Amino acid sequence: MRKQETDHIMTRMLDSHGNVSDLNITEGRPFQVESDGVLNPVDLDPPFNELTPFQTEIFALNLINQDRRLTEALLSDGSCDLSYQLPGKARFRVNVFSQKSNYSVVLRKLETKIPTCKELGLPPAFYEMAEEKNGIIFVTGATGSGKSTSIASILNEINEKKSVHIVTLEDPIEYEHPHKKATFNQREMGTNFDTFASGLRAALRQAPKVILVGEMRDRETVEIGLNAAETGHMVMTTLHTVDAGQTINRILGMFRIEEENQIRIRLAETMRWIVSQRLLPKVGSGRAAAFEIMGANLRVKDVILHGESEGKTFYELIEAGEPFGMVTFDKYIIGLYEKGIVTEETALAYASRKAMVKRGIDRIKSERGEKTTDIDVEDLEVDLDYRHRHH
Repeated sequence: MRKQETDHIMTRMLDSHGNVSDLNITEGRPFQVESDGVLNPVDLDPPFNELTPFQTEIFALNLINQDRRLTEALLSDGSCDLSYQLPGKARFRVNVFSQKSNYSVVLRKLETKIPTCKELGLPPAFYEMAEEKNGIIFVTGATGSGKSTSIASILNEINEKKSVHIVTLEDPIEYEHPHKKATFNQREMGTNFDTFASGLRAALRQAPKVILVGEMRDRETVEIGLNAAETGHMVMTTLHTVDAGQTINRILGMFRIEEENQIRIRLAETMRWIVSQRLLPKVGSGRAAAFEIMGANLRVKDVILHGESEGKTFYELIEAGEPFGMVTFDKYIIGLYEKGIVTEETALAYASRKAMVKRGIDRIKSERGEKTTDIDVEDLEVDLDYRHRHH
């Protein structure tokens, strides 16, 4: 299987369904594509009903293309990330990984068009993020929850309005930003720098106003990131955490106990926004993003400094911060339900506090004059014999 053949197969996979987000190449399965969150087999001629370990390995090696760093990462860590260009068709973020004793490949299709906040229908807080002069913005969520897309739209917003130097450190580069008002330098891990920490250290000498750090994976990167935010840079980064509270705790957890106080003080000073996101299946097909957004105000800073306590949880602060553009997942999900974008089942399945979302949905239903419970009132007859039987 040569490069032309792998490219031909990938082209056929992309064209096989509408809305393809991922290509999946796994031993024992046919070639598969993910479309709207569902895996579908791809009909090829000649057909591949079950890929052999040899076929998946050859596919993987073609993509790695004898790159030493990637080969070493694959052997030592069991997986490696790269980007791949299918000329004239698409760019992919590729993960090659070993499972049992075979190799599998997942290719995530990257959008070539830069998303705008408006097109994505993002909450107003995103426009405020683009106006920040310094500090750190965390965008968090599970893999594939759309973090890169949200960040790209904030960077695009800055690009439309400000003549500033933006340096991005990515693994790999997802959206290629054109120079509009801003000047972009996008650097890719492995090709242009070897770790986020070293890339970030170098970025501070490149006179940027805005720095995107693909991910804060370790304490060294967090430390340099805090340093950058304190010296007047706007830093944007991602973490694989589910909400604001977990984000703060994950960062504190990277440091030793005796350093915790110092880090709390620095975080309270530099944190501007924490956005967490989840993708929910929409009514019909496709997926909708739900957000939790926490901004920085005095009460939030106080809780970052002293930790959460009774009556002072991040959840409660976000609820109280609604006039300032903050929103809890639950509130956002209720809004999606109200607009008819997600079903009641979906809303409850993805809620942080189910009872809260259930109440919100019941309120909407009763305002619309719909039934809020499944119990039919007519069926409720008082059992008058009950007393006599039990005395």
